[in-house]
Amino acid sequence: MAERRSPRIGWIAAFLIVLAALLALGTWQVERLQWKQALLAEIEKNRNAAPVPVETIRALPNPDVQGEYRRVTATGRFDHAHEQYFFATLDGDVGYHVYTPLIRPDGHVVFINRGFVSEALIDPARRAEGQVAGEVTITGLYRAPLAAKPSWVTPENEPAKRIYFWKDIHAMAASAGVAADELEPYFIDADASPNPGGWPKGGVTQVDLPNNHLSYALTWYGLAAVLLVIGALSWRKRRGGTK
Repeated sequence: MAERRSPRIGWIAAFLIVLAALLALGTWQVERLQWKQALLAEIEKNRNAAPVPVETIRALPNPDVQGEYRRVTATGRFDHAHEQYFFATLDGDVGYHVYTPLIRPDGHVVFINRGFVSEALIDPARRAEGQVAGEVTITGLYRAPLAAKPSWVTPENEPAKRIYFWKDIHAMAASAGVAADELEPYFIDADASPNPGGWPKGGVTQVDLPNNHLSYALTWYGLAAVLLVIGALSWRKRRGGTK
């Protein structure tokens, strides 16, 4: 009798462990769903809030988290001679986002993503009207820099050509001749306010945060339900076999 009970006890234990794991995974995805929804709501609120001076964001305890996608303003003059180019597309057109150093009144430099230009317009001479001179005030979104290359499939940057496939702020600074102690450690994505001549085309920030947690939760809970059905049928069969 003990030998017959031992496999049954082991089967029940394994069943309960797997069921608990599936339910835990489903619950975790529900929690992630709630977190992601709150994050997206916060981003939307930041993008629609009144702009504040970027110094206000930098004064926060954790600016790169609390300030991400926050509307900010920054004043300075552009150093167009040291534009940097981030590979991008817009409405099916291949080109670049133009990152231009903005020299602040205190001498510090922040890179401004002024917007998109097609490959045909990467040469500044072809959009000279947009190379504005003198002091300007930029309104845009605060963006924290990446700490490292996002993926091994991402091509290597080409700082010597001022072309980038991921936003390496330190490589951009080195290419533009900006000293480390002069570099502001963030980007600003300019809003859609038109530039003279129409280029670069601003307002290109994309918020593309996948939110598949509900489908993941349903998958885990669904597998738990299937396991329960299989367990019930197996139990019924075993009970029938003992009679």
